[in-house]
Amino acid sequence: MPGAARESVAENRSRAASDGPRLWADRIAESGPALTYNRDTLPLPENRVPPAPSGGFRDWDGLDPARHPFDWDAEEEARLCALLREWVPPVLSGMAGWWQGEHWCESQFDAIIRERYGNWAQGWNWCYRYGGPIGAWVTGASSVSTPDETAARAVAALLEWREWLERMARLFAELAPPPEATPEDRSWHLERACVRLVTLALDSGAEGGWHGQATRVLQWFLSSTGIGQAEAEQAVDEAIGGRFQSWVDPGRALVESVGEDLAVGLTGHAPYQDHRERAALEELHDRP
Repeated sequence: MPGAARESVAENRSRAASDGPRLWADRIAESGPALTYNRDTLPLPENRVPPAPSGGFRDWDGLDPARHPFDWDAEEEARLCALLREWVPPVLSGMAGWWQGEHWCESQFDAIIRERYGNWAQGWNWCYRYGGPIGAWVTGASSVSTPDETAARAVAALLEWREWLERMARLFAELAPPPEATPEDRSWHLERACVRLVTLALDSGAEGGWHGQATRVLQWFLSSTGIGQAEAEQAVDEAIGGRFQSWVDPGRALVESVGEDLAVGLTGHAPYQDHRERAALEELHDRP
């Protein structure tokens, strides 16, 4: 994965906050008459491919990088950019047109990306402002500008999403209970995994939607350990029980309480008897 395309989430967010995308029409105005948005001259057809399948984002098997190879190099980046540039409207609607053209452009990008790489890529525009991990792309209204800039933002967001999925897969493998674990040991591993993953979501900069990310990641983690999707979702919902809220840091005690409730609910056993027996794993699983 090219280093230039793997900017950190913090760098992407800092750039968006300090500069913000400039509308293409504004740039044209600097050298000549500004184009005017006219919805009658910009027919907006439906997506190139059907929308992402309902519930596809819930299933870790559909996102797991191990199941969905992703071959990327400079040539592939150039091909994708060329495809995307063609779908940037020649005139942006902006506030006068309720950003219709910009949102349409984002929907076309989504269709192209999923068509080319598969439905695992549908999270490429899950922005941190809405609980996701992506900083390179915010919304169509904020991220669509010139063809070159818009395509580059979408590519950066796709690579950011893939890198995040790969990081989650590594964490899931690291935190999973060993196959030979006793019920008590399995309970301990599940409790600590919950604490670690919730804390990561809380610290991710996902703003008010952090708790939605935490819920989703916990469900994916449990699914990765062999628990059925329905059971995983029920276990997480029951453990959290509405105790996480937007824009509210739950505090360490509540996070650990949710972790313990999740572990007990799944195994019927308390997570541990003596912290000292697992000091090394405590240090590994806790917040850095």
